[in-house]
Amino acid sequence: MTRVKISPIRLGRTGPEVFPLGLGCMGMSPGVYGPTDDAQGVATIHAALERGVSLLDTGDFYGMGHNELLVRRAIEGRRDQVQLSVKFGALRSPEGAFLGFDARPAAVKSFLTYSLRRLGVDHIDVYRPARLDPTVPIEDTIGAISELIEKGYVRHIGLSEVGTETIRRAHAVHPIADLQIEYALVSRGPEAKIFGVLDELGIGATLYGVLSRGLLGGKTPGGPGDFRNYLPRFTGDNGRRNAELVAGFSRYAGELGLSPGQLAIAWVRAKRPEFLPVIGARTPEQLDDALGALSVALEPEQVAELERIVPEGAVAGTRYQAEQMAHLDSER
Repeated sequence: MTRVKISPIRLGRTGPEVFPLGLGCMGMSPGVYGPTDDAQGVATIHAALERGVSLLDTGDFYGMGHNELLVRRAIEGRRDQVQLSVKFGALRSPEGAFLGFDARPAAVKSFLTYSLRRLGVDHIDVYRPARLDPTVPIEDTIGAISELIEKGYVRHIGLSEVGTETIRRAHAVHPIADLQIEYALVSRGPEAKIFGVLDELGIGATLYGVLSRGLLGGKTPGGPGDFRNYLPRFTGDNGRRNAELVAGFSRYAGELGLSPGQLAIAWVRAKRPEFLPVIGARTPEQLDDALGALSVALEPEQVAELERIVPEGAVAGTRYQAEQMAHLDSER
């Protein structure tokens, strides 16, 4: 490994310049990884901003608005330090169930109105539909966001978990800053086609799931409020097989003097240094560990050895349950 200077990156040709690690705030709200603590979430966001992290990723449906209100508390008086990446469109019931997705132009504008109010800001830096609405042409959705850009309510347009055809159609309507998509040593699907289209069109990427929801860090599901209890990679025979895979990964991290989380981030940065890993740290300590990955660069032979230890396709189980996988345009 070599020591490297931490430099900002730009999200594609048209997006904002950002610190090379983003903070995903989803896990700071209830219903994801078990119990949460608002004060700890705010402290983590403050610690991130103090260390230079600039992009905060949230969604209007995270905690049914709770997450945006939490982010509002954390960025009050610090708006000039932050680029807000906001996903919209998922419909929730009072019990928290997902009811579908809505990306009609009128809904887009309505969702944005409430996000601005909850976040306490006058604009969103990157606004993106969380999924493709199969009943609405992507051109209509992107057209609605472009109108919001013209009026000053949005700065840039992003996409999330969509495939190559959708990316091309969206980009033809308005320049797309970045695609948010899962990418990790054990989730390498975007390498086949999607990344090539992003390179061709000059679109960046914000990469979530870099630690595969804690799998690469050796985490296991907690209590009943932890949604990993329902994810195929953490349960049954898949969970047992993956624990053996992760054990080898963790041993190699130790040999390199890195934590497993740092090695997972370092691998992503070695593969796609122009893209932005988004880490779901929930405590300042987790954040510090992740930031430690930015000062090291893996050598090509270390990347090759890591991919020998964890070959492509070796992980057991899909990223989500079958029903959710069927709704991912990126998997088509």
